[in-house]
Amino acid sequence: MFRRVAIIGGGAAAATLLSELLERQPPQSLHLDWYTGGGTPARGVAYGTLSERHLLNVRAASMSMFAGKPRGFLDFVQRDDPAIAGTDFLPRRRYGDYLEAEVARVLQHGKAHGHDVNIIPFAVDALVPEHDGVTVIHGEESHHVDAAVLALGALPPQPLPGVSADALASGRYVVDPWQLLATVGQLQPPPRKVVLIGLGLTAVDVLLELSAQWPQTEFIAISRHGLLPEAHLHAAAAPADDSAELIEAMHDAPEIHRWMHLLREAIVQEDNEWRTVVDSLRPHVPGLWAELSLEQRARFMRHARWAWERVRHRMPPQVHAAIAALEQSGRLHRQRGRMQSVNVIGDSLQLNLSHAGETHTLGADLVIQTVGLDTDVRRTSHRLISQLLTNAHIAADPLGLGVQAGTDGRLQHGGQDWPHLFAIGSLLRGTLWESTAMPEIRQQARNLADRLLGV
Repeated sequence: MFRRVAIIGGGAAAATLLSELLERQPPQSLHLDWYTGGGTPARGVAYGTLSERHLLNVRAASMSMFAGKPRGFLDFVQRDDPAIAGTDFLPRRRYGDYLEAEVARVLQHGKAHGHDVNIIPFAVDALVPEHDGVTVIHGEESHHVDAAVLALGALPPQPLPGVSADALASGRYVVDPWQLLATVGQLQPPPRKVVLIGLGLTAVDVLLELSAQWPQTEFIAISRHGLLPEAHLHAAAAPADDSAELIEAMHDAPEIHRWMHLLREAIVQEDNEWRTVVDSLRPHVPGLWAELSLEQRARFMRHARWAWERVRHRMPPQVHAAIAALEQSGRLHRQRGRMQSVNVIGDSLQLNLSHAGETHTLGADLVIQTVGLDTDVRRTSHRLISQLLTNAHIAADPLGLGVQAGTDGRLQHGGQDWPHLFAIGSLLRGTLWESTAMPEIRQQARNLADRLLGV
């Protein structure tokens, strides 16, 4: 059992692990140091938005913080509004409220049971993992703990290759869209023409908010295929069976081309309702991903990732309708292409795009990078991750999917596991692939709490 544990990160993954640990009744009291890095603990970037337009893309019934309490979030919101259904897609702001309330509750519970929790509103500057624990350093202080857990969430976004220094210095190229959304009222006058680079769920959030704040602005969104995420059905649907045959066939042939063929066959058998097939795979993805060779994973990243992300991370129906209305009004245009460069030309920015062997230019008053989650630790500006990499305490995933780790979350160095250094959440994407949504994070938190407590 690890009695003294440092949890590093202030978002939902860190809050969920903290709550799992404090909910238990271990034979000895715990000392937990929670380094939240500032901001409001528990909400993080994902649930820090206050906009009612930003909805969860998972139904309320599936968003409990605890694997052992499946109705947690639904019970919380129904106390205020009994009419809310488990199939509803609710504002992310409400989920942030739920996380804060649960953390406050478990902190009281932990104190009553003799646990000591120290909430430290600072970032950790360095970690020194050893075979008997981990030294945690922030500022002039250092503390030795039995175990440390990286629960950092998304890494700070980095500018895409090809963006000039002048474009960045101009303030017209936005690397972090969430900082823009938090201060959108300060940008006066509103830009006439905005280009978004990326067409995933981040782009959808940005479009929903900015189109309402700037009613006269035209938006152009570019991506490799020019396609938006797919939409959820209005009603939840389950596959006709547990897809056991499909999953067994995929395990028998861990090769991307073969998997795509099997998925197409399964979708035909489901009367072309691909959502039920995709959703049935979700619990099995980590095991399937583990069987792929590095070559096959790289092939997936090159050729199939974009398609999987579109169907796996879907829009709520009402969000899909809002984006469709924006397109129909002529305010949103989608284009296919790859951004090659962004430069300052006069008072605006010029993007050079390529598609199908041809190149063309596009002008904009403002360019917003909306490519989504950044997990490439090799090019991050995150101080702690950079320190760990520089000192060879951790190793980067070769495909830019976080860090090398075991399936139990133990971080690796030189091909070996650290016995006292763990990660949870998006840093484990290279190991588990599905490692960013709450249903996966809460299960990781439960498993890691078991390990830390020696259950």
